[in-house]
Order: sequence, then C-alpha cells, then structure tokens
Amino acid sequence: MLPTKTHEDKWTPNLQMKLNSTYFEGQGINLLLLTFPIMFIAAFGCVYLHLRKKSEKSYTKSASKTERLAFLRRPVLVMPTLGIVTLTELAFVAMFIALLIWSLGNYIYTSYNGHLHMDKEVEVWQAKFRSVSLRLGYVGNICWAFLFFPVTRGSSILPLVGLTSESSIKYHIWLGHISNLLFLLHTIGFIIYWGITHQMSQMLQWSSPRVSNVAGEIAMVLAAMWITSFRPIPRKMFEVFFHTHQLYALYIIFYVLHVGAAYFCMIIPGIFLFVIDHDGLCG
Repeated sequence: MLPTKTHEDKWTPNLQMKLNSTYFEGQGINLLLLTFPIMFIAAFGCVYLHLRKKSEKSYTKSASKTERLAFLRRPVLVMPTLGIVTLTELAFVAMFIALLIWSLGNYIYTSYNGHLHMDKEVEVWQAKFRSVSLRLGYVGNICWAFLFFPVTRGSSILPLVGLTSESSIKYHIWLGHISNLLFLLHTIGFIIYWGITHQMSQMLQWSSPRVSNVAGEIAMVLAAMWITSFRPIPRKMFEVFFHTHQLYALYIIFYVLHVGAAYFCMIIPGIFLFVIDHDGLCG
C-alpha cells in the first residue's frame, strides 16, 4: 500500500497523529509499517521452528509432512544465471518481480496525479523526468530491504518459508545487481535533470530539506564493489571481490545520510539480522 494515494492521503496523516512520539518523533509510522513486521516474523519464526523441531520426534508424522510438501522443493527450472530453481523459489521470484513493477507503476501514477514536485522555472515534462528518476531510487530501496536475508545463515526467516541460505545466495547477487542498476539510473537521471534545468550546483549540496546529494554520490562511488561482483572476478580474483565487499559498511553509512531515517527503517531488519548472524559466527 505504500506507493498508493490511499496510503499517502488517508492512512499516513491518521497514523502520524497517533504514532508520533517524544522518543520516535516522526519515525513511529515507519517503525510500525516497515521495521516491526519483519522483526516480528523473525521472532515468531524462531519460536515456531523451535517448537516444530521438538514436535518432529515421530518418524511417521514428520515423514508424512515431508511427503506432502516435497513438491515445493522440486526443481522446475535450471538456468545458467540462477542455477537450480525450485517451485518455492520460482513463486517468490515471480511475486518479487510483480512487487517491483507494481511499486514503480504506483509511485509514478501517484506522483503524476497530484504529488508532482515542481521547481521554479521547470517545465512539466522535466518535473515528470525527475519524478521517474526519484521513484527508481525508491524501488531500489525495496531491493535493499531484501538484500541481506539470503546471506543471513542463522536467520529464521528463510527456513520459515522452506528456503536455505546456501540455495539463496544467488538471489543476494541478483538483488545487488538490480538495486545497483536502479540506483545508477536514479543518479544519472538526477544529473541529467540538474543539467537541463541549470541546477548543477545541486551536486555539491550536502544538506537539504530531505536528502544529502553529496552523500548519495559518495555511496555510488563506494558501489564500485558492484563491479567486482560480476562472475569472472569472484572466480579468478576472490580476494579483490572479498575486500571490496567490505566497503558495504561505509556504503550503508552514506546511503543512510542520503535517504534519511524514514527509508532506513525499511532496511533495518535485514541489516540487524545480518549483523547478529555475523557476530554469532565470528564468536
């Protein structure tokens, strides 16, 4: 519902009135809608998987359950880019692609119908071009919200839906490709917009009412780790791939400085679970 006019015009004002507080200020609504659901699912998943493990002492019961759900783990596709894809994975891939298309379409529709940002002395087509560039960044944030789940080996979320971290690594790779491509188009789009509207000074803007442009540009420079993730490099120069990937911490810092606290709430669950998992493995 986030990209829709219903959410923007009706739900958001009501929720902001009820959820704004001294402690969370204006982020109450974002914590409730973007952060809390995933954290609740992760906690619920831990309890559920623990209880299920205890209850599966009977061989016959566990065997019958396994047989009923076995078709979900059967390979349905074998692709060079994704490897072996099961029915469960195919369903999630289809739903995720539909989510991205639906979100981008609704973001643009909502923007064009009453929420179009108009700078001074800017034509309508230029404002629409800016809107598309901005919404590409929004959709990239959705990819980032899912980016860390496949590499969080100790998380309860993947087993809860019948997936494993080992089989899901390929989706971390593709989420990284898609998000970085969207962020690159977002960046290029704004550079073009600033160029055609004679606002190139915006590239040096560190702070503005909503975002820091320089922080976003620095984040895109740090996204050079994306280049090292293409197939030949990890296979032939794994150390280069590994060490450049450690830039992700700096990338996240400048990413947050660019998008602000509201969109950071969307990716907090994945990062939080990944950090806990990583610390647990290191310990």
